[in-house]
This record gives sequence, C-alpha cells and structure tokens, in this order.
Amino acid sequence: MTAEPTVAEDESPGQPAGRAGQNARSRSQHQRRKRIVQAAAALASRGGIDAMQMRTVAERAGVALGTLYRYFPSKDDLVVAVVGEEIELLERSIERRPPRAGTSPQRAVEALMRATRGLMREPELAAALIRSLLLSDVQTDFSDRMTGLLLRAALGPETGATGGGAPESGAPEPGARVDDPRRVMARALTAVWTMEMIEMLRGQAGADEIQARLEIAAARLLAD
Repeated sequence: MTAEPTVAEDESPGQPAGRAGQNARSRSQHQRRKRIVQAAAALASRGGIDAMQMRTVAERAGVALGTLYRYFPSKDDLVVAVVGEEIELLERSIERRPPRAGTSPQRAVEALMRATRGLMREPELAAALIRSLLLSDVQTDFSDRMTGLLLRAALGPETGATGGGAPESGAPEPGARVDDPRRVMARALTAVWTMEMIEMLRGQAGADEIQARLEIAAARLLAD
C-alpha cells in the first residue's frame, strides 16, 4: 500500500482557498485520523496491543509513519484514541437505548456494565487503557466522558456533562459546573468502576461480583 506524503499533506495544490479550503482540510484531517484509529482497532482486535505497532498501523491506514506520529505521538495516545471510539459507541448506544432501571443508581450501574462488556470484548485493549490512565503522561478525557455518560444515563440527557462533542481537553460543556455535587459523585463512581475493571483484568473478579459492588457504591454515591 502506498503511504501518503509526509509533507504538506494538508495543503495539497488545487484545494479551494479561504474558508472552503479550511473546511476541506479539516474534513481531510478528520477522515485521516479516523482511518488511523480504525486501522489500530482492527489490528488490536486480531493480535492484541502487541499487534498495534506504529509502522504496521501506518501501513494499514495508508499514511506515512511521520503522519501517524503527528496525530499520535506515542502508542499510548493511539490506545486512548481507540478506546475513545469505544466510548463514543457506548454514548450513542445510551442515547438510542437509555437504561430503563427504576432508580438513578440502577441506571448508572446498567450503563457501567454495558461499558464493561464493551471493553472486555478486547481485554488487552482495556488493560492498555487502564495502564495508560495510571502510568503514562497522556492527557485523556476518559474520566470526564464516563462521568458525563453516567449523569446522562442516571438523570437524563439534559444533565450538563461532556459528550461526544466535548472539547479535546475533556472539559465540561458550557454551563456544566465542575463542583456540581452530582458530577462529583458520578466521577467518584467512575473511579470505583475503573478499579473494578482492574480487578476483572487481573482475573480477581467476575462480572456478577463487580456488578454487585457497583450497585452498593452507586446506591451510596447517587442516593439523592
């Protein structure tokens, strides 16, 4: 497969000038990034994280290695982006099919268990995400997106929190108070879930056991 050129990729001759040209370049960049992430996910699904070698990802995505590193400076950045795609799928799933349990804590747990099942389809990818959250310097909006997802699942879509359209920094959307007690408690529940995921990845807990503990934590944290 022929790789894309490593220089001036986004400023190809013949592209329209002005705002139309900027929009075209933006779409091209977005499509290129998505192609890279999809290539990395496909490799990880077949051979785990070890198969996500940067050169192999670049070849599969049809981009130059230098281009890949401009979008994702490290493998951890790429892992976080791949899992971000999983979170986006979960967010869309929650929008299409909101949890229907009777109470807010139960709805939050339902959303978390759906996330658990989604991530555990690729346990090596899930393990790499947890490792990147705990050990690397990669900036990620993982906690904010999961917190927002929990709030929407538990309290309804109108609750202020980050979603798929949130800024790259993962900051809350305009109008969402960072010190909102509901948000603080939902973030705490996200942290509990992250630790439970570590237990599952270590083989020290099963899904039923994790769900039981999450139900206890959610009942305490989201009681009001």
